[in-house]
Amino acid sequence: MENLVIERLTKERETKEEKVKPALEEKRPITWRKRLLRLQTSRTIVQLLFFFLFNALIFGLGPWPILLPVIGLLGIPMKTMGEALGALQNMVYVVFFPWLPLASIFIASAIVGRAFCAWACPFGFVQDVLEVAKKRHSEVSLRTHNQMINVKYGVLAATLGISGVLALSAFAGPGFGYRQALGVFAQAPFNALSPADTLFAVIPRTVFDVRYGIPSLLETPDIAGAIISGLASVQALFWARIIILALTIILALYIPRGWCRYLCPQGAFSAIFMRFSFLGLRRDPVRCSRVECRDCVKVCPMMVPILDEPWEKITHSECIMCLRCVDACSTTAIKPKFP
Repeated sequence: MENLVIERLTKERETKEEKVKPALEEKRPITWRKRLLRLQTSRTIVQLLFFFLFNALIFGLGPWPILLPVIGLLGIPMKTMGEALGALQNMVYVVFFPWLPLASIFIASAIVGRAFCAWACPFGFVQDVLEVAKKRHSEVSLRTHNQMINVKYGVLAATLGISGVLALSAFAGPGFGYRQALGVFAQAPFNALSPADTLFAVIPRTVFDVRYGIPSLLETPDIAGAIISGLASVQALFWARIIILALTIILALYIPRGWCRYLCPQGAFSAIFMRFSFLGLRRDPVRCSRVECRDCVKVCPMMVPILDEPWEKITHSECIMCLRCVDACSTTAIKPKFP
């Protein structure tokens, strides 16, 4: 059936191909790497704008009652918007149904899929910077990749499971004792160890505390002893956060978007609804020289099997709509499709 459709499309475009061919030949001198750089520059600008928008409260803007499917905003004190997953955990913690976070995730995923991961998420932006910092990356086998992408669903299930069980136990009565015992893990199980929260909230707060404590430290007779005593008083949770952040940075250096691919629970949540997204990609089977090229597959940071997906509309659960494949295609066979 697909061959018949392709044959019909080919016949319909026989006259158009002659007009398109000169334009395509004109573009050939521009390599896909140069075109990709232009797209990434534009996307980086959008990511920077979102980053400043998230912290625009220091300029007197916001806050606004908006939740977005990104991570790294919960612990920022001067944020203008919130993260949906963090708000979901907090609302469940106070035994209130999280209708707003769920609606935010569903609506955003249904309209633009996982585009917020590529265009707005501050931690995704950090991973893109790390990808550029290291030119050579490790290749992950398809078998390992297909197994590892399920890990983030396990992280999501654990987060929702802990929050849900604590909410039910609190609703029944004895759960408040468990919440006190778990401390910060009860309020936000994922954010308690999230590398994004560590990078954007915990480390900046620690730097400010150390900065304001330096004058007092210099007045201390035994400076070395004071430093050792201060390090010994740091909670184990802080060091656990630092270790997780360091491991995540190493992962992102060797595997592009490694956190997004395998560990991000917000990405897993959005991926559930990605198949129903209005925004997707369309691959023109007439223009696509899939055997000779495969540039779209090579540049995809999420290892989406673009050429194996239905050409009419691609809404793969792992696609973050970064549009690298669109810019890498020398025959302009891949384009965004909405709806």
